[in-house]
Amino acid sequence: MALRGRNHISGGKGGKAAGGARGIAPTPALARSRCSQGREKAARDFRYFCEAYFPRTFHLKWSNDHLKVIAKIEQAVLEGGLFAMAMPRGSGKTSLCEIACLWALVYGHREFVALVGSDEEHAARMLDSIKAELENSEILGGDFPEVCHPIRSLEGIHQRASGQLFQGKQTHIGWTAREIVLPTIAGSVASGAIIRVAGITGRIRGMKHKRVDGVSVRPSLVLIDDPQTDESARSPSQCANRERILAGAILGLAGPGRKIAGLMTLTVVRPDDLADRILDRDKHPQWQGERTKMVYSF
Repeated sequence: MALRGRNHISGGKGGKAAGGARGIAPTPALARSRCSQGREKAARDFRYFCEAYFPRTFHLKWSNDHLKVIAKIEQAVLEGGLFAMAMPRGSGKTSLCEIACLWALVYGHREFVALVGSDEEHAARMLDSIKAELENSEILGGDFPEVCHPIRSLEGIHQRASGQLFQGKQTHIGWTAREIVLPTIAGSVASGAIIRVAGITGRIRGMKHKRVDGVSVRPSLVLIDDPQTDESARSPSQCANRERILAGAILGLAGPGRKIAGLMTLTVVRPDDLADRILDRDKHPQWQGERTKMVYSF
C-alpha cells in the first residue's frame, strides 16, 4: 500500500475550483512502488535516497571512496561540520552534490542550501540538472508530490510561478537561472526551501533570501563542487584568490555568529593548486581534508 506521509497533498476544495485559472489541481496519489515504502527510510539515509530515487544516475557499484563521500554528506547535512574530499573527475561527485541538495531540502533538513561551482556556467548546469529531476523524475514526483506537483503544473511556463495558487493560497515558487524556491504548501516540511547557485568568484558574500513571512534567511549548508578550473589551477594568483574566498566569504555564508555546514569535492590538478592547499590540514584544518586515489591497485 502506498505510503501517505504527512506531507501528502490531498484533494478537497483545492485546485482550479479554489484558484480559478491560476489554481492547480490536487496532487495524484503517491506512486505504488518500492520507493513509496522507502520514503521514511531515506529521510536519514543518503545512500538509500540515491539508490532508491535516482537508480539511473547511480547504477554502478559504489567504491569505498564514494561511501566515504556519502557519509560526509550525510554528516554535514544532518549534524554539521566542514569536509573536503579529493576525487577524480568523472567519478560522480557533481551528481552527489546535486542530489545532496535535493535530499537536504525535500526532507526539511536544511532550509537554504548554497551550491557553488568553479564558475557561473558550471553552477548554472548543476541547477539545470536539479530542475530536470524536479520536473521529470517519476519516482521523485510519486513520493514527493507536495514538492514536484506544483512545479510540474507550471508546464514549463515558469512565468506562471508568481501567480500559482493551491487551495486559494499562493505557492510562491521561485524558478530562475540561479535559484529555486520550492512551493509553499501547508504541511510540507520543504515549504519555501531554497537552492541558490553561484560560481566561486561570483556573488557569494551576503547571500540571503526573504521568506514570504518576512524573515530573512541565510544558507546553513554549502556544497562546493570542484572550485577550480584547469586554467585557475595553473595560476598562483587565481588559486590564492579562490583560497581567500573559501576562507572568508564561504565560511561567512551563514551570517554573524553562525557556522556553515558543508562539503567540498576537489580534484588536484597540479602541486600547490587550490585543491592541494585546501586538503592540507595544516593550512586549512577547518575543512578536515581527505585525499582519495585514482587507482589503488592494478
